[in-house]
Amino acid sequence: MSAAPLLIAGSVVGIAAPAQAQNQRPDIVLFIADDLSREDVGIYGSPDARTPNIDQLAREGTRFSNAFAASPTCSPSRSSILTGDYPARHGAHANHSAVRDGIMTMPAYLQKLGYRVVIAGKTDFGERANFPFEYLPASVIRPPAGKGVLWSQLDTGAVDKLLATRDKRKPIALIVATFAPHVPWPDNQGFDAGRLTVPPYMLDTPETRQARTMYLTKVAQADSELGAVRASIAKYGSAKNTLLLFTADQGAQFPFAKWNLYDAGIATPLVAVWPGHVPANRATPAMVSLVDLLPTMQDAAGGTPAKGIDGESFLPALLGKTDQGHAEIYAAHSGVLDTGPKANIAPMRAIRTSQYKLIVNFRTDIRYENAISTGGGREKSFWQSWVQLAQTDPRAKAVVEHFHHRVPVELYDIRKDPYELHNLAEDPAYKATLAGLRGKLEKWMVAQGEDPAHVPLPSEATPGHYPYAQGTGKGE
Repeated sequence: MSAAPLLIAGSVVGIAAPAQAQNQRPDIVLFIADDLSREDVGIYGSPDARTPNIDQLAREGTRFSNAFAASPTCSPSRSSILTGDYPARHGAHANHSAVRDGIMTMPAYLQKLGYRVVIAGKTDFGERANFPFEYLPASVIRPPAGKGVLWSQLDTGAVDKLLATRDKRKPIALIVATFAPHVPWPDNQGFDAGRLTVPPYMLDTPETRQARTMYLTKVAQADSELGAVRASIAKYGSAKNTLLLFTADQGAQFPFAKWNLYDAGIATPLVAVWPGHVPANRATPAMVSLVDLLPTMQDAAGGTPAKGIDGESFLPALLGKTDQGHAEIYAAHSGVLDTGPKANIAPMRAIRTSQYKLIVNFRTDIRYENAISTGGGREKSFWQSWVQLAQTDPRAKAVVEHFHHRVPVELYDIRKDPYELHNLAEDPAYKATLAGLRGKLEKWMVAQGEDPAHVPLPSEATPGHYPYAQGTGKGE
């Protein structure tokens, strides 16, 4: 395909590059998959996924066993990656909302360090004026008009051309954001539905298995695109001085995953390769959040990690110097702005440690719905098989009821119950654990500018609900 010209949105003017020679700084490539649960990657234990490129990346580098998204929803999660802040502080608290004006973001930070900063593929983070990337429109293949509900695709050829023609005297920071494996999912390509492993939080119906084959087909597409980008990096001679990071914005579009704070929704793959710096074939239990990516990239580039943001550099863990990370991470889901009055609007917050997860659901008076239970499309038709099974099967009935009707507090022992099936919130033996976690969660919410006694629906939110999302006083 012919490449469209590069578009430059904004610039950082009047800031000299640091004294360190720019050609000593590593190139940085951040590859972001779209709606990929960590459990659905081969190197993370999936018996079904076809992810040879991700798996090879892990063999050559380091994988994080405890990396988590700040939100299980596209706009808030991606905005957290690019600002280093949790959603309440950067402003894009609900999906399809935008960060506050004037906030400092990844491209501006890295431009200060002398980088050319380019983004290819999906954006989904609001006004471009707040994100002064060099945009690569040729990297997005738009669906043809009049062909029904389709989805854009990443053109890795445009990334190849960019790397082929770049000025290697200037370091590059390249964000490659694929649209896969987000729905719509393609036809199954070679997966045996009858042999798949269905996660225990799902109902095992033929329709669920068929949906899993289509999803895994698109997971394989994302993996192939990562392989193409790696091949381009190698072809143009910069692999030895490139920090390549692979992750995902949140989990897959299945019940209890995307739009939820269970691990299926917020546990993400995070794999890194940097020859001579990042140890090969290593797994680290260090707990990190995707808000930590920005300061880590600054740190790896020889800069000073930004002050006043939520994220912290995990470069020491990345370099194999420690397995220590956060004692706990936090996650927030505030719903979606424009799905109408009844779908995906119930806010929830979570704290997760290496052993426990506490989820607080703030509007249990609202019947929980999301695009799976209310939407159409063949990849979502499996939900009707769950509803039908629930009419005769007690376990299926309990699963569907749990989906629609959340209890106010959920507590899980992740080590004993990794799929979060057994709520311990009412168990007297865990009373002290629950109280301690809830105290930490509420303290964090207050620090984020939220009122734990009143978390608004997306349509109710006003500037007063998110005071830290106003003005320009953070991270600059």
